[in-house]
Amino acid sequence: MTTKERAYLKGLAQTIQPVLSLGKASLTPEFVDATAEALKARELIKVNVLKNCIDDIGTLAITLSERTRSEVVQIIGRKIVLYKKNNENQKIFLPGEKGNKPKK
Repeated sequence: MTTKERAYLKGLAQTIQPVLSLGKASLTPEFVDATAEALKARELIKVNVLKNCIDDIGTLAITLSERTRSEVVQIIGRKIVLYKKNNENQKIFLPGEKGNKPKK
């Protein structure tokens, strides 16, 4: 992912609310499955890491992205932003991709 694409996704992520919350149970298979489903439906999601989760947020983000085959866009405080392109039903077109409006 290029820095331009990452910056574009960060801008989109500012307006979305977290769709999942990660608590003290940490990364269970059920949570990973729920994250994968949310990524398939939305492509860009925010995950809230609750204070009772004692694991390192950076490690959680990397592990979650590996298990869902997604990319970590950013980590802000206790929130993780993930992106995974859905080729079947693409909703987000990154800069330079077909489907974006041409710049004037």
